[in-house]
Amino acid sequence: DDLDPERLIQCPYNKHHRIRAGRFPYHLVKCRKSYPEVAKELATCPFNARHLVRRADLSDHIMKCNDKGILEQDIVNQSCGFHREQMNAVSTWQAPPCEEDWES
Repeated sequence: DDLDPERLIQCPYNKHHRIRAGRFPYHLVKCRKSYPEVAKELATCPFNARHLVRRADLSDHIMKCNDKGILEQDIVNQSCGFHREQMNAVSTWQAPPCEEDWES
């Protein structure tokens, strides 16, 4: 599951590093400093900063990146006014009745 924060991901800077998905962004910052020569060879995906690929493979990655579809859909929704309608909607949510009396 891609959303599981406990899922292990291989570090692009050192193949022996396997990091939990929830800690991966922090690890990337640390390893970038520790492996500056490797960092020069990698490029960041414009759709997801967690995707680091070899510079030579970036255009291929961009064509296949799963996160590209999410961004494209967001752009389509914005152009259709989807977000404007949602932002202008008035909330009808009301807090449920509370039986507790904190004063007593």
